[in-house]
Amino acid sequence: MHHDTDIQDMQDTIAAIATPPGQGGVGIVRLSGPDARRIGLALFRATSPAFRDFTPRMLHHGAILDVQGRPIDDALAVLMPGPRSYTGEDVLELHCHGSSAVLREVLDATLTLGARLAERGEFTRRAFLNGRLDLSQAEAVAELIAAPDRAAAHLARARLAGLLGERVRALRSRLEHLRAALCVAVDFPEDEVECLAPETFLSGVQAVMAEVRGLLTSHERTRAFREGAVVVLAGPVNAGKSSLLNALLGRERAIVSDTPGTTRDWLEESISLDGLPVRLVDTAGLRETADAVELEGVRRSRELLERADLVMLVLDGGQPADPAALALAHEVGPQRVLLVLNKMDLAPGPEAHKMRGVRGELFPPAAGGIFQVLHVSARTGAGIDALTTTLRRRLAEAAGGEPQAGELAPNVRQAQAMRQALDELEALALDIEAAVPYDLLSVRLETACMRLGEITGEIAPQDVLNAVFDTFCIGK
Repeated sequence: MHHDTDIQDMQDTIAAIATPPGQGGVGIVRLSGPDARRIGLALFRATSPAFRDFTPRMLHHGAILDVQGRPIDDALAVLMPGPRSYTGEDVLELHCHGSSAVLREVLDATLTLGARLAERGEFTRRAFLNGRLDLSQAEAVAELIAAPDRAAAHLARARLAGLLGERVRALRSRLEHLRAALCVAVDFPEDEVECLAPETFLSGVQAVMAEVRGLLTSHERTRAFREGAVVVLAGPVNAGKSSLLNALLGRERAIVSDTPGTTRDWLEESISLDGLPVRLVDTAGLRETADAVELEGVRRSRELLERADLVMLVLDGGQPADPAALALAHEVGPQRVLLVLNKMDLAPGPEAHKMRGVRGELFPPAAGGIFQVLHVSARTGAGIDALTTTLRRRLAEAAGGEPQAGELAPNVRQAQAMRQALDELEALALDIEAAVPYDLLSVRLETACMRLGEITGEIAPQDVLNAVFDTFCIGK
Protein backbone atom coordinates (compact mmCIF):
# COMPACT_ATOMS: atom_id res chain seq x y z
CA MET A 1 0.00 0.00 0.00
CA HIS A 2 1.98 2.98 -1.27
CA HIS A 3 1.30 6.57 -0.29
CA ASP A 4 2.33 9.69 -2.23
CA THR A 5 4.57 10.79 0.63
CA ASP A 6 6.39 7.43 0.50
CA ILE A 7 6.95 7.73 -3.25
CA GLN A 8 8.17 11.31 -2.89
CA ASP A 9 10.56 10.45 -0.05
CA MET A 10 12.00 7.61 -2.11
CA GLN A 11 13.37 10.13 -4.59
CA ASP A 12 15.80 11.17 -1.86
CA THR A 13 19.15 9.54 -1.30
CA ILE A 14 19.45 8.53 2.34
CA ALA A 15 22.57 7.96 4.43
CA ALA A 16 23.31 6.61 7.89
CA ILE A 17 25.96 4.92 9.99
CA ALA A 18 25.05 1.23 9.73
CA THR A 19 27.25 -0.12 12.53
CA PRO A 20 26.60 0.17 16.29
CA PRO A 21 27.83 3.16 18.32
CA GLY A 22 31.24 2.84 19.95
CA GLN A 23 34.72 1.89 18.83
CA GLY A 24 35.48 -1.02 16.53
CA GLY A 25 37.84 -2.19 13.83
CA VAL A 26 35.42 -1.31 11.02
CA GLY A 27 32.49 1.08 10.74
CA ILE A 28 30.14 1.40 7.77
CA VAL A 29 28.35 4.40 6.31
CA ARG A 30 25.54 3.29 3.99
CA LEU A 31 23.77 5.27 1.26
CA SER A 32 20.71 4.30 -0.79
CA GLY A 33 18.99 6.17 -3.58
CA PRO A 34 19.47 7.66 -7.04
CA ASP A 35 22.47 9.83 -6.04
CA ALA A 36 24.41 7.14 -4.15
CA ARG A 37 26.88 6.58 -7.01
CA ARG A 38 27.38 10.32 -7.64
CA ILE A 39 28.03 11.07 -3.95
CA GLY A 40 30.38 8.08 -3.71
CA LEU A 41 32.43 9.22 -6.70
CA ALA A 42 32.65 12.74 -5.26
CA LEU A 43 33.98 11.47 -1.91
CA PHE A 44 36.13 8.51 -2.91
CA ARG A 45 39.63 8.57 -4.39
CA ALA A 46 40.69 5.07 -5.41
CA THR A 47 44.23 3.84 -4.84
CA SER A 48 44.33 2.41 -8.37
CA PRO A 49 45.09 5.07 -11.02
CA ALA A 50 42.99 3.06 -13.48
CA PHE A 51 39.81 3.59 -11.43
CA ARG A 52 37.10 5.45 -13.32
CA ASP A 53 33.89 4.15 -11.75
CA PHE A 54 32.70 1.58 -9.23
CA THR A 55 32.60 -2.00 -10.48
CA PRO A 56 29.33 -3.42 -9.12
CA ARG A 57 29.68 -5.51 -5.96
CA MET A 58 33.48 -5.16 -5.89
CA LEU A 59 35.42 -3.65 -3.00
CA HIS A 60 37.65 -0.73 -4.04
CA HIS A 61 40.44 0.56 -1.81
CA GLY A 62 41.10 4.26 -1.51
CA ALA A 63 40.66 7.39 0.58
CA ILE A 64 37.54 9.30 1.55
CA LEU A 65 37.85 13.06 1.19
CA ASP A 66 35.68 15.81 2.61
CA VAL A 67 34.07 18.43 0.37
CA GLN A 68 37.26 20.55 0.56
CA GLY A 69 39.31 17.61 -0.70
CA ARG A 70 40.96 16.85 2.65
CA PRO A 71 41.41 13.18 3.55
CA ILE A 72 39.15 11.78 6.26
CA ASP A 73 40.11 8.10 6.28
CA ASP A 74 41.41 5.14 4.28
CA ALA A 75 38.45 3.01 3.32
CA LEU A 76 36.89 0.36 1.14
CA ALA A 77 33.93 1.29 -1.06
CA VAL A 78 31.40 -1.00 -2.71
CA LEU A 79 28.46 -0.16 -4.96
CA MET A 80 25.47 -2.51 -5.28
CA PRO A 81 23.31 -1.19 -8.14
CA GLY A 82 19.54 -1.52 -8.01
CA PRO A 83 17.35 -3.41 -8.40
CA ARG A 84 19.65 -6.25 -7.22
CA SER A 85 20.44 -4.66 -3.88
CA TYR A 86 19.01 -4.78 -0.37
CA THR A 87 16.73 -1.78 -0.92
CA GLY A 88 16.15 -2.31 -4.63
CA GLU A 89 17.97 1.01 -5.26
CA ASP A 90 21.63 1.89 -5.80
CA VAL A 91 23.33 1.18 -2.47
CA LEU A 92 26.84 2.40 -1.63
CA GLU A 93 28.76 1.31 1.47
CA LEU A 94 31.90 3.01 2.76
CA HIS A 95 33.85 0.70 5.09
CA CYS A 96 35.97 2.93 7.31
CA HIS A 97 37.89 2.52 10.54
CA GLY A 98 35.48 2.16 13.45
CA SER A 99 36.10 5.54 15.09
CA SER A 100 32.83 7.30 15.87
CA ALA A 101 34.47 10.64 15.02
CA VAL A 102 35.58 9.36 11.59
CA LEU A 103 32.15 7.88 10.85
CA ARG A 104 30.37 11.09 11.79
CA GLU A 105 32.71 13.10 9.54
CA VAL A 106 32.11 10.74 6.60
CA LEU A 107 28.37 10.89 7.19
CA ASP A 108 28.45 14.70 7.35
CA ALA A 109 30.27 14.75 4.00
CA THR A 110 27.54 12.63 2.37
CA LEU A 111 24.88 14.98 3.75
CA THR A 112 26.73 18.03 2.43
CA LEU A 113 26.75 16.43 -1.03
CA GLY A 114 22.96 16.01 -1.07
CA ALA A 115 22.00 12.95 0.93
CA ARG A 116 19.66 13.24 3.89
CA LEU A 117 19.87 11.37 7.18
CA ALA A 118 17.85 8.14 7.06
CA GLU A 119 14.97 7.63 9.46
CA ARG A 120 14.55 4.55 11.62
CA GLY A 121 14.22 1.44 9.47
CA GLU A 122 14.13 3.45 6.25
CA PHE A 123 16.53 1.18 4.36
CA THR A 124 14.34 -1.85 5.12
CA ARG A 125 11.17 0.14 4.48
CA ARG A 126 12.46 0.91 0.99
CA ALA A 127 13.24 -2.78 0.51
CA PHE A 128 9.61 -3.51 1.40
CA LEU A 129 8.14 -0.77 -0.81
CA ASN A 130 10.34 -1.90 -3.71
CA GLY A 131 9.16 -5.48 -3.35
CA ARG A 132 12.49 -6.90 -2.14
CA LEU A 133 10.93 -8.08 1.15
CA ASP A 134 7.43 -8.68 2.40
CA LEU A 135 6.43 -7.22 5.76
CA SER A 136 7.04 -10.46 7.66
CA GLN A 137 10.59 -10.55 6.29
CA ALA A 138 11.12 -6.88 7.15
CA GLU A 139 10.12 -7.57 10.75
CA ALA A 140 12.48 -10.54 10.81
CA VAL A 141 15.38 -8.22 9.97
CA ALA A 142 14.83 -6.20 13.15
CA GLU A 143 14.19 -9.36 15.18
CA LEU A 144 17.38 -11.00 13.92
CA ILE A 145 19.39 -7.92 14.89
CA ALA A 146 17.82 -7.88 18.36
CA ALA A 147 17.77 -11.68 18.88
CA PRO A 148 18.81 -12.36 22.50
CA ASP A 149 20.09 -15.87 21.75
CA ARG A 150 20.64 -18.35 18.95
CA ALA A 151 17.17 -19.93 19.22
CA ALA A 152 15.51 -16.53 18.65
CA ALA A 153 17.95 -15.88 15.80
CA HIS A 154 17.01 -19.18 14.14
CA LEU A 155 13.30 -18.36 14.41
CA ALA A 156 13.85 -14.91 12.89
CA ARG A 157 16.01 -16.37 10.12
CA ALA A 158 13.23 -18.73 9.02
CA ARG A 159 10.90 -15.74 8.61
CA LEU A 160 13.62 -13.69 6.90
CA ALA A 161 13.93 -16.46 4.30
CA GLY A 162 10.32 -15.72 3.41
CA LEU A 163 8.93 -19.08 4.56
CA LEU A 164 6.21 -17.56 6.76
CA GLY A 165 5.21 -15.13 4.03
CA GLU A 166 4.91 -18.00 1.54
CA ARG A 167 2.72 -19.99 3.93
CA VAL A 168 0.45 -17.03 4.64
CA ARG A 169 0.13 -16.13 0.96
CA ALA A 170 -0.81 -19.74 0.18
CA LEU A 171 -3.52 -19.69 2.88
CA ARG A 172 -4.83 -16.38 1.63
CA SER A 173 -4.87 -17.70 -1.94
CA ARG A 174 -7.04 -20.64 -0.84
CA LEU A 175 -9.48 -18.24 0.81
CA GLU A 176 -9.49 -16.04 -2.30
CA HIS A 177 -10.46 -19.08 -4.39
CA LEU A 178 -13.33 -19.71 -1.99
CA ARG A 179 -14.33 -16.05 -2.32
CA ALA A 180 -14.39 -16.36 -6.11
CA ALA A 181 -16.48 -19.53 -5.94
CA LEU A 182 -18.80 -17.86 -3.42
CA CYS A 183 -19.30 -14.89 -5.76
CA VAL A 184 -20.23 -17.24 -8.62
CA ALA A 185 -22.67 -19.08 -6.37
CA VAL A 186 -24.31 -15.78 -5.37
CA ASP A 187 -24.36 -14.30 -8.87
CA PHE A 188 -25.74 -17.44 -10.55
CA PRO A 189 -28.13 -18.97 -8.01
CA GLU A 190 -30.28 -20.60 -10.70
CA ASP A 191 -27.38 -22.46 -12.29
CA GLU A 192 -28.17 -26.14 -12.53
CA VAL A 193 -24.62 -27.00 -11.42
CA GLU A 194 -24.05 -25.84 -7.85
CA CYS A 195 -20.81 -23.89 -7.91
CA LEU A 196 -19.95 -24.25 -4.22
CA ALA A 197 -21.53 -27.06 -2.22
CA PRO A 198 -21.84 -26.27 1.51
CA GLU A 199 -19.73 -29.34 2.39
CA THR A 200 -16.95 -28.21 0.03
CA PHE A 201 -17.14 -24.64 1.37
CA LEU A 202 -16.98 -25.80 4.98
CA SER A 203 -14.12 -28.25 4.46
CA GLY A 204 -12.09 -25.57 2.65
CA VAL A 205 -12.58 -23.10 5.51
CA GLN A 206 -11.79 -25.74 8.15
CA ALA A 207 -8.57 -26.75 6.39
CA VAL A 208 -7.30 -23.16 6.48
CA MET A 209 -8.39 -22.84 10.11
CA ALA A 210 -6.33 -25.90 11.04
CA GLU A 211 -3.18 -24.46 9.48
CA VAL A 212 -3.68 -21.08 11.16
CA ARG A 213 -4.15 -22.84 14.51
CA GLY A 214 -0.90 -24.71 13.90
CA LEU A 215 0.99 -21.46 13.34
CA LEU A 216 -0.54 -19.94 16.48
CA THR A 217 0.50 -23.02 18.47
CA SER A 218 4.05 -22.53 17.23
CA HIS A 219 3.88 -18.87 18.32
CA GLU A 220 2.89 -19.86 21.85
CA ARG A 221 5.39 -22.71 22.01
CA THR A 222 8.36 -20.59 21.01
CA ARG A 223 7.49 -17.51 23.08
CA ALA A 224 10.08 -18.29 25.74
CA PHE A 225 12.83 -18.64 23.11
CA ARG A 226 11.85 -15.36 21.42
CA GLU A 227 11.07 -13.17 24.41
CA GLY A 228 12.74 -14.98 27.29
CA ALA A 229 11.25 -17.20 29.98
CA VAL A 230 10.39 -15.63 33.33
CA VAL A 231 11.73 -17.35 36.44
CA VAL A 232 10.65 -15.87 39.77
CA LEU A 233 12.66 -16.47 42.94
CA ALA A 234 10.24 -16.64 45.86
CA GLY A 235 10.38 -17.80 49.44
CA PRO A 236 10.69 -16.67 53.04
CA VAL A 237 12.85 -13.69 53.95
CA ASN A 238 16.52 -14.52 54.40
CA ALA A 239 16.27 -17.87 52.68
CA GLY A 240 19.09 -16.65 50.44
CA LYS A 241 17.20 -15.64 47.29
CA SER A 242 19.46 -12.67 46.58
CA SER A 243 22.59 -14.74 47.19
CA LEU A 244 21.25 -17.42 44.87
CA LEU A 245 20.52 -14.82 42.19
CA ASN A 246 24.10 -13.58 42.45
CA ALA A 247 25.39 -17.15 42.23
CA LEU A 248 23.37 -17.78 39.06
CA LEU A 249 24.57 -14.51 37.52
CA GLY A 250 28.17 -15.17 38.47
CA ARG A 251 28.52 -11.69 39.91
CA GLU A 252 27.15 -9.68 42.81
CA ARG A 253 24.09 -7.76 41.68
CA ALA A 254 21.43 -8.20 44.37
CA ILE A 255 21.84 -6.75 47.85
CA VAL A 256 22.69 -9.46 50.35
CA SER A 257 21.94 -8.75 53.99
CA ASP A 258 21.21 -10.61 57.21
CA THR A 259 18.40 -8.16 57.93
CA PRO A 260 14.98 -9.71 57.14
CA GLY A 261 13.04 -7.93 54.39
CA THR A 262 16.01 -6.32 52.62
CA THR A 263 14.52 -6.97 49.13
CA ARG A 264 11.40 -4.81 49.20
CA ASP A 265 10.51 -4.78 45.52
CA TRP A 266 11.99 -6.93 42.81
CA LEU A 267 15.25 -7.07 40.91
CA GLU A 268 15.36 -8.44 37.37
CA GLU A 269 18.40 -9.80 35.55
CA SER A 270 18.88 -11.71 32.30
CA ILE A 271 20.95 -14.82 31.69
CA SER A 272 21.24 -17.32 28.85
CA LEU A 273 20.86 -21.01 29.61
CA ASP A 274 22.38 -22.74 26.60
CA GLY A 275 20.54 -20.59 24.07
CA LEU A 276 17.38 -20.04 26.11
CA PRO A 277 17.07 -16.42 27.33
CA VAL A 278 15.82 -16.25 30.91
CA ARG A 279 14.66 -13.30 33.01
CA LEU A 280 15.42 -13.97 36.68
CA VAL A 281 13.25 -11.96 39.06
CA ASP A 282 14.20 -11.74 42.74
CA THR A 283 11.06 -10.83 44.69
CA ALA A 284 10.28 -9.53 48.14
CA GLY A 285 10.31 -12.20 50.84
CA LEU A 286 7.06 -13.83 51.93
CA ARG A 287 6.27 -12.78 55.50
CA GLU A 288 3.76 -10.94 57.62
CA THR A 289 4.65 -7.25 57.82
CA ALA A 290 3.08 -3.91 58.73
CA ASP A 291 5.51 -1.92 56.58
CA ALA A 292 3.45 -0.27 53.81
CA VAL A 293 6.32 -0.27 51.30
CA GLU A 294 7.16 -3.90 52.01
CA LEU A 295 3.48 -4.87 51.77
CA GLU A 296 3.35 -3.35 48.29
CA GLY A 297 6.45 -5.35 47.36
CA VAL A 298 4.81 -8.57 48.54
CA ARG A 299 1.64 -7.76 46.56
CA ARG A 300 3.64 -7.20 43.38
CA SER A 301 5.54 -10.41 44.05
CA ARG A 302 2.25 -12.31 44.00
CA GLU A 303 1.40 -10.77 40.61
CA LEU A 304 4.79 -11.84 39.23
CA LEU A 305 4.24 -15.37 40.51
CA GLU A 306 1.07 -15.63 38.44
CA ARG A 307 2.93 -14.64 35.26
CA ALA A 308 6.05 -16.74 35.85
CA ASP A 309 6.95 -19.66 33.60
CA LEU A 310 8.67 -21.26 36.60
CA VAL A 311 8.82 -20.38 40.30
CA MET A 312 12.01 -21.20 42.20
CA LEU A 313 10.82 -21.51 45.77
CA VAL A 314 13.94 -20.94 47.84
CA LEU A 315 13.96 -22.35 51.38
CA ASP A 316 16.61 -22.30 54.08
CA GLY A 317 17.76 -25.91 54.17
CA GLY A 318 18.80 -25.58 57.81
CA GLN A 319 15.43 -24.38 59.09
CA PRO A 320 12.01 -25.98 59.46
CA ALA A 321 9.88 -25.67 56.32
CA ASP A 322 8.01 -22.35 56.27
CA PRO A 323 4.22 -22.94 56.29
CA ALA A 324 3.47 -19.91 54.09
CA ALA A 325 6.04 -21.04 51.53
CA LEU A 326 4.66 -24.58 51.48
CA ALA A 327 1.14 -23.22 51.02
CA LEU A 328 2.41 -21.12 48.10
CA ALA A 329 4.04 -24.16 46.53
CA HIS A 330 0.77 -26.09 46.62
CA GLU A 331 -1.12 -23.07 45.31
CA VAL A 332 1.17 -22.71 42.26
CA GLY A 333 1.58 -26.47 41.79
CA PRO A 334 4.44 -28.87 40.95
CA GLN A 335 4.29 -28.09 37.21
CA ARG A 336 5.52 -24.52 37.82
CA VAL A 337 7.48 -24.91 41.07
CA LEU A 338 11.07 -25.96 41.62
CA LEU A 339 12.00 -26.32 45.30
CA VAL A 340 15.54 -25.06 45.97
CA LEU A 341 16.94 -25.83 49.42
CA ASN A 342 19.68 -23.28 50.01
CA LYS A 343 22.40 -22.99 52.68
CA MET A 344 23.04 -26.72 52.55
CA ASP A 345 26.61 -26.00 53.67
CA LEU A 346 25.08 -24.93 57.00
CA ALA A 347 22.48 -27.73 57.27
CA PRO A 348 23.19 -30.42 59.88
CA GLY A 349 23.01 -33.18 57.30
CA PRO A 350 20.61 -34.73 54.82
CA GLU A 351 18.94 -37.06 57.32
CA ALA A 352 18.30 -34.25 59.80
CA HIS A 353 17.07 -32.12 56.92
CA LYS A 354 14.51 -34.71 55.86
CA MET A 355 13.05 -34.58 59.35
CA ARG A 356 12.42 -30.86 58.97
CA GLY A 357 9.40 -31.39 56.78
CA VAL A 358 10.45 -30.77 53.21
CA ARG A 359 10.25 -34.33 51.94
CA GLY A 360 8.23 -35.89 54.72
CA GLU A 361 4.58 -35.73 55.67
CA LEU A 362 4.69 -31.95 56.21
CA PHE A 363 5.30 -31.56 52.47
CA PRO A 364 3.13 -34.20 50.76
CA PRO A 365 2.83 -34.46 46.94
CA ALA A 366 0.35 -32.08 45.39
CA ALA A 367 -2.60 -33.12 43.26
CA GLY A 368 -0.59 -32.36 40.10
CA GLY A 369 2.42 -34.50 41.01
CA ILE A 370 5.54 -34.55 43.15
CA PHE A 371 7.60 -31.41 43.76
CA GLN A 372 11.14 -31.52 42.43
CA VAL A 373 13.72 -30.65 45.09
CA LEU A 374 17.32 -29.49 44.54
CA HIS A 375 20.00 -28.86 47.20
CA VAL A 376 22.37 -25.92 46.70
CA SER A 377 24.69 -23.60 48.53
CA ALA A 378 24.70 -20.12 47.07
CA ARG A 379 27.70 -19.29 49.29
CA THR A 380 29.98 -22.11 48.10
CA GLY A 381 28.44 -22.68 44.66
CA ALA A 382 27.61 -26.30 45.36
CA GLY A 383 24.70 -27.53 43.27
CA ILE A 384 24.49 -24.38 41.11
CA ASP A 385 25.48 -26.20 37.89
CA ALA A 386 22.82 -28.85 38.52
CA LEU A 387 20.31 -26.08 39.21
CA THR A 388 20.98 -24.29 35.89
CA THR A 389 20.74 -27.59 33.99
CA THR A 390 17.43 -28.40 35.66
CA LEU A 391 16.11 -24.88 35.02
CA ARG A 392 16.93 -25.16 31.32
CA ARG A 393 15.26 -28.57 31.02
CA ARG A 394 12.13 -27.58 32.94
CA LEU A 395 11.65 -24.37 30.95
CA ALA A 396 12.14 -26.13 27.60
CA GLU A 397 9.64 -28.83 28.63
CA ALA A 398 7.12 -26.19 29.71
CA ALA A 399 7.51 -24.50 26.31
CA GLY A 400 6.78 -27.79 24.52
CA GLY A 401 10.34 -28.57 23.48
CA GLU A 402 13.13 -26.94 21.49
CA PRO A 403 12.36 -24.90 18.36
CA GLN A 404 12.85 -27.01 15.26
CA ALA A 405 15.14 -26.01 12.40
CA GLY A 406 13.19 -23.79 10.03
CA GLU A 407 10.15 -23.69 12.32
CA LEU A 408 7.65 -20.99 11.40
CA ALA A 409 6.74 -19.03 14.51
CA PRO A 410 4.77 -15.78 14.00
CA ASN A 411 5.70 -12.77 16.12
CA VAL A 412 3.21 -10.95 18.34
CA ARG A 413 1.80 -8.69 15.59
CA GLN A 414 1.51 -11.53 13.12
CA ALA A 415 -0.13 -13.81 15.69
CA GLN A 416 -2.68 -11.11 16.52
CA ALA A 417 -3.63 -10.81 12.83
CA MET A 418 -3.90 -14.61 12.61
CA ARG A 419 -6.18 -14.75 15.64
CA GLN A 420 -8.43 -12.11 14.09
CA ALA A 421 -8.53 -14.09 10.84
CA LEU A 422 -9.26 -17.28 12.80
CA ASP A 423 -12.13 -15.58 14.67
CA GLU A 424 -13.73 -14.66 11.34
CA LEU A 425 -13.24 -18.16 9.92
CA GLU A 426 -14.68 -19.85 13.03
CA ALA A 427 -17.76 -17.62 12.83
CA LEU A 428 -17.97 -18.31 9.08
CA ALA A 429 -17.89 -22.09 9.67
CA LEU A 430 -20.75 -21.80 12.15
CA ASP A 431 -22.73 -19.73 9.63
CA ILE A 432 -22.17 -22.33 6.90
CA GLU A 433 -23.34 -25.11 9.22
CA ALA A 434 -26.40 -22.99 10.09
CA ALA A 435 -27.20 -22.64 6.37
CA VAL A 436 -26.91 -18.85 6.41
CA PRO A 437 -27.47 -17.55 2.83
CA TYR A 438 -24.25 -17.28 0.83
CA ASP A 439 -24.72 -13.59 0.07
CA LEU A 440 -24.37 -12.86 3.80
CA LEU A 441 -21.10 -14.80 4.20
CA SER A 442 -18.78 -12.87 1.92
CA VAL A 443 -17.92 -10.17 4.48
CA ARG A 444 -16.38 -12.64 6.95
CA LEU A 445 -14.35 -14.28 4.21
CA GLU A 446 -13.14 -10.91 2.93
CA THR A 447 -12.15 -9.79 6.46
CA ALA A 448 -10.17 -12.99 7.05
CA CYS A 449 -8.30 -12.41 3.77
CA MET A 450 -7.52 -8.83 4.79
CA ARG A 451 -6.14 -9.93 8.17
CA LEU A 452 -3.82 -12.43 6.51
CA GLY A 453 -2.80 -9.76 4.01
CA GLU A 454 -1.68 -7.53 6.88
CA ILE A 455 0.92 -10.13 7.87
CA THR A 456 2.82 -9.88 4.58
CA GLY A 457 2.00 -6.20 4.03
CA GLU A 458 -0.05 -6.81 0.89
CA ILE A 459 -2.92 -5.11 2.71
CA ALA A 460 -1.44 -2.97 5.48
CA PRO A 461 -2.60 0.44 6.72
CA GLN A 462 0.07 3.12 7.02
CA ASP A 463 -0.07 3.07 10.82
CA VAL A 464 0.80 -0.66 10.76
CA LEU A 465 3.83 0.04 8.58
CA ASN A 466 4.91 2.92 10.82
CA ALA A 467 4.60 0.75 13.91
CA VAL A 468 6.79 -1.93 12.32
CA PHE A 469 9.58 0.29 11.00
CA ASP A 470 9.71 2.61 14.03
CA THR A 471 11.15 -0.34 15.98
CA PHE A 472 14.25 -0.41 13.76
CA CYS A 473 17.57 1.21 14.47
CA ILE A 474 18.81 3.98 12.18
CA GLY A 475 21.00 2.53 9.46
CA LYS A 476 18.95 -0.62 8.80
